[in-house]
Amino acid sequence: MREIVFDTETTGLSFSGGDRLVEIGCVELVNRVMTGRHYHAYINPQRPMPIEAFNVHGLSDVFLSDKPLFDDVVEDMLEFIGDSPMIAHNANFDFGFINGELKRSGRPIVDLGRMVDTLAIARVKHPGAKHTLDALCTRYGIDLTQRTLHGALIDASLLAQVYVELTGGRQITLGLAVDTPIVRETAGEAPTRVHVRPARQFAASAAELERHAAFLSKMEEPLWGAAAAS
Repeated sequence: MREIVFDTETTGLSFSGGDRLVEIGCVELVNRVMTGRHYHAYINPQRPMPIEAFNVHGLSDVFLSDKPLFDDVVEDMLEFIGDSPMIAHNANFDFGFINGELKRSGRPIVDLGRMVDTLAIARVKHPGAKHTLDALCTRYGIDLTQRTLHGALIDASLLAQVYVELTGGRQITLGLAVDTPIVRETAGEAPTRVHVRPARQFAASAAELERHAAFLSKMEEPLWGAAAAS
């Protein structure tokens, strides 16, 4: 299954209050594994950056002044996310800004039915604990050394690792054996379903059989040679 883990940076906390999107980072997961494919863009918000927001992500007016507008990047963003489920931490915030920008540009918004909120998952799984991205990374032993400021792409990458741990860990995708159900019937008892792993098939190559025969020829009456002959 394909999923998109994403994060945004903005000029503030309220799109309806005039704040705008300035960065989006998306990471692709397939069957809970990061594929290495990602989408990232800085966006010119066409408004000054408040100092409070700058202190969080470090994106200045000067840095953003030559970046594309949302209308210039939206098609590439929509192509990357496709129709996959979208995972974010405190997802209502990120969806609010993405859908606000989409609506402002005259495009259909992202269906909230695709939204997966890792903050809500963490609150259920770890009640009473801290649920920030930093705290969850520390809990799961995820390296935070590259995160000096908030950044959409690095935060999306960290969140992808947290999401995997919150939803079962890395071993969730491992298929070590396939069980084959059979029905066992015993006289006077109800049938019972038993799962039996299929037998593994091993076969020696022709060269291995030749070497084995040469080894046996040097021995006097080897027991396993007699057994094989019988």
